[in-house]
This record gives sequence, structure tokens and C-alpha cells, in this order.
Amino acid sequence: MEPIIVIGGGLAGCEAAWQIARRGGRVLIFEMKPKVYSSAHRSALLAELVCSNSLKSESLENASGILKEELLRLDSLILKVARETRVPAGDSLAVDRELFSKRITEILEGLEGVEIIREEVNAIPEDRITILAAGPLTSEALSSEIRKLTGAEHLFFYDAISPIITTESIDFSKTFRASRYGKGGDDYLNCPLDQEEYYRFVEALNQAEKIPLKDFEKRYLFEGCLPVEELADRGKDTLAFGPLRPVGLIDPKTKRQPFAVVQLRQENELATLFNLVGFQTRLKQGEQGRVFRMIPGLEKAEFVRWGSVHRNTFIDSPQILMPSLQLKDRPRLFFAGQITGVEGYMESTAMGLLAGINGFLYQAGKSPVVPPPGTAIGALVNHIIRSPVVPFQPMNINFGLFPPLEERVRGRKKNLLMGKRAWKELEEWKERSRI
Repeated sequence: MEPIIVIGGGLAGCEAAWQIARRGGRVLIFEMKPKVYSSAHRSALLAELVCSNSLKSESLENASGILKEELLRLDSLILKVARETRVPAGDSLAVDRELFSKRITEILEGLEGVEIIREEVNAIPEDRITILAAGPLTSEALSSEIRKLTGAEHLFFYDAISPIITTESIDFSKTFRASRYGKGGDDYLNCPLDQEEYYRFVEALNQAEKIPLKDFEKRYLFEGCLPVEELADRGKDTLAFGPLRPVGLIDPKTKRQPFAVVQLRQENELATLFNLVGFQTRLKQGEQGRVFRMIPGLEKAEFVRWGSVHRNTFIDSPQILMPSLQLKDRPRLFFAGQITGVEGYMESTAMGLLAGINGFLYQAGKSPVVPPPGTAIGALVNHIIRSPVVPFQPMNINFGLFPPLEERVRGRKKNLLMGKRAWKELEEWKERSRI
């Protein structure tokens, strides 16, 4: 059989290629780096993480944790390597991003049946089975091709990146280590603010000079990843109830809960870098240095990566995709990853996994498969295919996407029951579909 083409070497593309190759299929991965880089990419490695190094919670009481368990049961390459290259992050799964990408690249370069071609793709093949996993930073040329192919404008929204600072530039005498409610021990570094410091910081955020956003750009800011200054502009207490919430944290120096807390998360295995949790931003670089150094402990912070805003691209999936992730008018073409309208690393990986399985099945002349909506992966597919929201908007995995339980329960018990149902349905689906 001829190789299946995978366009894009990000998380979704790498996962799709792995799922095809492990079933005995052949794959051509087209990755434009290092010949061409997007505005946010820096590394020539595959599966580069351009935003946070956190893949979110592993707790089985969390929808993100349920999704990871499903990926584990479906032999996800991305999840396997993430756990091999993890760094401390409480009950979250965070990775050393360089080791993570290096290991993914090494595995796929050495995998039988996989060939990686370092070229930019400007045209989508018409006569070959293709998985388009170009990602949220799809090139202008390829975006134009997708626009022509789908017959409608696909949509844009803008995501923001948190800054990273060096460990040695942090004043540890003003910080303390702890995770909220003790989950994960002392994995996070906390910078406590009293009431006066907090309101002074919010005022500085509101007055700081920002990179301008056009009206249509602001419309498509993703609600789950808003810039910190955007949140501050919604009210002086918004941050204190959002990313700076102090609940579950006690400052050992004062024996009290601070008024607000900025959390730092370890960025790499060597613990030489930390990122500012929840501090996505579109402040100008000079303003970031001035304002963020007002945070206690960060007065002399050395920034190795500034926060920024980059374009994310996604298609109007409810109108043009089948549940198998095939284009309705062109079944040889599959879409995968964030471009389908999911948001998040693991969500993107899940769509790559499903596209890879279905691409392989389609080539073998078999019917495509779709996980039941009671599973996390099925719930994501159900969202991108049947979302009634106009214009269509991306979504992280969350319990609101799952079908309701027959038993009326709430809280922790509800979450655990949803997880048990998801895995039961997943195992039954695997047995039926024999994937």
C-alpha cells in the first residue's frame, strides 16, 4: 500500500503517524521546519510545545484526567513520552519540553514505515489519503488551500503564551513552595501579594501598553486562555478569583492565606526555568518586564521568553466534517488536532489518534470508527461535529461535554462515575471495533 500522508509534525500529526505505523501502515510526515518557521515555533524538533509545558491534570476526578486514561488505553505515543519526560507539577502532567520533543522525534525517525520529509506543503493532494494536522499556526499558503477546499472561510482566534524566567533570578526569600490544598506537595513556587500589592499590580496591568488587537481578533480570543491584562480589565478583583486565587495556600511566614498569589511552575527537568502560571499576555515586552517585576520575588526576574499572542486557525467542523474526521465532500482527507476545533495539547493528541486510526482503516477498505459520546474522546468529537454555537468555537475537554448520568449525583461522586462509564464504554467500543 502507498503511504498515508500526514501534513504537520505537531502533537496531532505525530500521534496520527504513530497509530498508523503501529498497525503496519506506512506514513509520510511533511514538516516545514526547519526550512520555514511560524511566528511562535523555535525548534526544528517534532511535537514542539509552544505554549505551556503543562498537559493539565492527571486526576481521575477531572475530565482532563479521564481523557489521559483513555489515551493510555489506546497506546498514545504522546502520552507515553510525556510521562517519561515529566517534571514536578502537583497533580498535573508537565514535561521538560525539549526532552519531550527530542524523544518523539527520535522514536518516529527510527520507526519502520515512517518517513519524515522536511518540506512545506502548499497544496493538498487530491488522489492520496491525507491527514491534515497543520495545527493552529497553519501557514498562509496552506490556509488558502483549505479555504478553497472547504468552500467557506475558516475561523481564527488568538491564543496567548506565558513568559518564562530563570530560576536563579527569583528571590526565594519572598516566596514559598506549596500546591493548592496540598495536592502535589511543594511543586509550585508561590509569590504572595497583600491587598495593597495586589491592587497596585492590577492598576499597573490596566495602564500598561499593549500590542493592539483589531476588533475581529478580540472577538475570537479563547475564553479559557485569556491574557492576564484582559482579565484585569474586567474588574479589579477578577484576577484574585482567577489565576491569582489564594485558596488552599497558607504562607508559612505569616501562617495566613495571602490576599492573592502568583504561582510559578517548573519548566524543565533541571529546574533552571519557571513559567508564570496563567500569565498569558499581549503586553509589549518592555511593559512585561516592568509590570511583572512588581510581583514579590520577581523584582530581578530574568525573562528568557516573553509572553506573546499568536494566531490559531480552526475550521468550521460542524459544517464540513464527518464524525470520522473526514471532510464530507472529500473522504480521502482527514483533519486532526486543534484545527478541528478542540483546544489543548491532549485534546489535539486525541484527534490525531482518531484520524490516524480512521485513515488506516479507510485505506484498508474498512469502516471508520468513532468512540461513543460517553467517552472523553467521543465527547470531543460530538462537540466539534454537532456544536450549535454560531460561530463555532473551540473547546477543552470538560464534564459539560459528557452526556448526563442516569443517576442524579453531584461533585466528586459524579466525576468518578463519569470516568468509570467512559472507560467501560471505551473498552466495549475497542472490542466491537477491533482497533
